Amino acid sequence: MLAKGQTVIQLMEKFAPKSLAVENDKIGLQLGTLNKEITKVLVALDVTPEIVDEAILLGANLIVAHHAIIFRPLANLRTDTPMGALYEKLIKHDIAVYISHTNLDVAEGGMNDWMASLVGIVDPKPLEELQSEQLYKLVVYVPKTHHQSVLDAILAAGAGAIGNYSHCSFNTEGTGTFLPGDRANPHQGSVGKLERVEEVRIETVLPENLRSKAVQAMLKAHPYEEVAYDLYAVEQKGKSYGLGRIGKLAEPKTLAELTEVVKKGFDVPAARVVGDPERLVKKAAVLGGSGSRYIHHAIRQGADVLITGDIDYHTAHDALMAGLAIIDPGHNSEKIMKREVADLLGRMLAENGSETTVHASEPNTEPFRFV
Repeated sequence: MLAKGQTVIQLMEKFAPKSLAVENDKIGLQLGTLNKEITKVLVALDVTPEIVDEAILLGANLIVAHHAIIFRPLANLRTDTPMGALYEKLIKHDIAVYISHTNLDVAEGGMNDWMASLVGIVDPKPLEELQSEQLYKLVVYVPKTHHQSVLDAILAAGAGAIGNYSHCSFNTEGTGTFLPGDRANPHQGSVGKLERVEEVRIETVLPENLRSKAVQAMLKAHPYEEVAYDLYAVEQKGKSYGLGRIGKLAEPKTLAELTEVVKKGFDVPAARVVGDPERLVKKAAVLGGSGSRYIHHAIRQGADVLITGDIDYHTAHDALMAGLAIIDPGHNSEKIMKREVADLLGRMLAENGSETTVHASEPNTEPFRFV
């Protein structure tokens, strides 16, 4: 069974939700339709004529790319221009193009986490926080006889996660009272008679996106006709989401040694380096794409080096004077996303029972040549 286009994108957005993208980023379906069965998906960094030819040869009718093919409003759609001809070829061969950009960068386990892992950063944190998860407190009162089953249902729905811990809850025994009305159908007690029941107050926390799931699980497991529970926002914040990553290296390295790690990990022939090659690097920051405006974020958080692309001349001087080393492997270093996304999306589709296959693009779309 082949997956529908909407199903493929739902799985993609489960990993990299649109809500994580920075404001005004050009993401989502940019060309074609998802209202069709998808035979093969091609994952690419850029959408160039070479990539479109690859998709045609492969028989792919959906390209999932990192960089947008429509970045500015179109004044016209002339097919005698290079970009117009590209759009025409995609349309004629019924190839849809979907973009996952800064949402893929920000996503937990996404672009910047892949970069951090390749560099050897341990326990990375966002370089620039964009948003944090709103946490809620769920409180419910349940008879002792059903305490464990209700608690298990709530925790199985994902509630109770705090940092590196799961299944967190607080349980207090007490006495609950209620008086069933004429139309009530009480689980225990009788209509018109005040009932006193040994109950347990369950307290736990959950992120905003799990509110409905946890409450529904709790209501399904609870024996009472009318469930007494509270759900309210708390000041404590959950996971932080943001651009870039920063953290200590598993093993300190000289700037020269780390540069070799970067070249090998990102599969680049060379990198521009700012700083003393013999300098010892203990704390590193990474950011996919263009990172010139993030040097001050890295400096404020105590990074010894920032690994990113598209550093300009004056920014390099600013970093050097501020004592921040830089390794610039180029914007195209983001090509690591091709294999990662292809493997991830392929697994999710297979687990979904789909015969749609996912392939990492082969052509190198680096526009620069090192001579």
